[in-house]
Amino acid sequence: MTRNTVLKKLRKFHKWPGIVITLFVILFSLSGILMNHRSGISAVDIKRSWLPADYSYQKWNKGAVKSVCPLGTDSALVYGNIGIWLSPDHFKTFQDWNKGFPGGIDNRKISKLVRTPEGKLFAGTFFGLYCYSSKQQEWQKVGLPVSEERITDLILKQGEVMVQTRSFLLKTYDGKSFQVINIPPPEGYNGKANLFKTLWLMHSGEIWGSAGKLVVDLFGLAILIISLTGLMHFIFPKWLKHRRNRQKENSKLVPVRNANLKWHNRLGWIFIPFLMFVAITGMFLRPPLLIAIGNSAVSPVPGTILSAANPWYDKLRRVLYDEQQHTFVFSTNDGIFFCDENLKDPMRRVINEPPVSVMGCNVLENKGQGSYLIGSFNGLFLWNPYNGQLTNYLSGSLYVAPQVMGPPISKDMIDGWFADKSGSEFYFDYNQGVIPIRHSVEFGEMSTEIIRKSPISLWNLALEVHTGRIFEPILGMFYILYVPLAGICILVVLISGFFIWWMGYQKKKN
Repeated sequence: MTRNTVLKKLRKFHKWPGIVITLFVILFSLSGILMNHRSGISAVDIKRSWLPADYSYQKWNKGAVKSVCPLGTDSALVYGNIGIWLSPDHFKTFQDWNKGFPGGIDNRKISKLVRTPEGKLFAGTFFGLYCYSSKQQEWQKVGLPVSEERITDLILKQGEVMVQTRSFLLKTYDGKSFQVINIPPPEGYNGKANLFKTLWLMHSGEIWGSAGKLVVDLFGLAILIISLTGLMHFIFPKWLKHRRNRQKENSKLVPVRNANLKWHNRLGWIFIPFLMFVAITGMFLRPPLLIAIGNSAVSPVPGTILSAANPWYDKLRRVLYDEQQHTFVFSTNDGIFFCDENLKDPMRRVINEPPVSVMGCNVLENKGQGSYLIGSFNGLFLWNPYNGQLTNYLSGSLYVAPQVMGPPISKDMIDGWFADKSGSEFYFDYNQGVIPIRHSVEFGEMSTEIIRKSPISLWNLALEVHTGRIFEPILGMFYILYVPLAGICILVVLISGFFIWWMGYQKKKN
């Protein structure tokens, strides 16, 4: 095969996949840069009516409500991604209770709401802890003695409010002064980090802190410019030919075309190893490649945030305290762990653990007699770790682990749960909304005002675009393959482009 034949084939591999993938690369770049700066864009919202119908709220779905905090006989606070709303009449009507939170729906996404025996209300959000002031009738932010403020759970333990972030556990009596609790490492802890988490942090650059994110932003800008200049290189010959046919002067445009190609090539060969790195790490963050690395562990990269002394860095998701068993139960990225009430002994795991989605545990509740309710996008389970019994809570049948690993989510995508004062239980399905469990009591309709005041945050829209979920109405379940297929296409374009440049450079050099 001659050199010219090779170049001709390479140009085809570079040109046509490059044209097809350009729009998606632009979306990847812009959405990735936005996702790296969540706090900076938290005040920017997008109306859900501008998006496909699948993004509209119906029956409290899409994480609109995570749970309910009872107040009186018929009054309660519903909370979740829509913020906090007061229902004074058993979920018939709703009043806005979000005064005090900063502007932007992202700033009022509530992970947990608790009410102390004294009547104090605490709300854990993505951006900090808030306490409700009855005097000012608004939520007021509470300072924490840790730099990380994303709250994943709040619980009450013998008069104490315990606050869990993604990395720390704190306790307070008065909501003003906090004590940071050192959670012991798990039994047999070897300091290794989850491979999925490692690739996630590498992909965003966060593994090297704020500077790392800015560097990855630079990579995003580079591939954005490479894509646009590549598209212009495709358009220029046709445009110049069209102008010649119309007898227009092209002499001023030729240097522009040459400069465009020069920068396309220069940025390409400079950034190609970094862009391939970002593409490959991104491909492993979505199914099906995600399944291959989900349970793998590697040594933490030295000098990064993963090599910190805290064994629970960015791993804590849910927590409860079992007063009967005098035990803490933690749901983490590495599984479900138990520890004594003083949090002194090493954390331990037990057999027959329920399946929890890689997206994390959304429900962790004490059902008494040593049984716990565990809910995630893998379903809802009643688990007794002391006798090993595990039951599908919705069907009532014993759970049997499948022999062949299936999709990372089930048909029951559990996003929240609660039981009212009469004992009637409900669960919140991400797609279907609120569903009663073995009863016919109605929860109440989602009011027009709540829907109108509950847009989608710019950060969440960027996430939908970056992961390809925005294309689900068009592609159906095949949207899951969007990221790995796009990644393969990007790699083909990058590699073929490099060899086209290299062969041309070698010829010019000789």
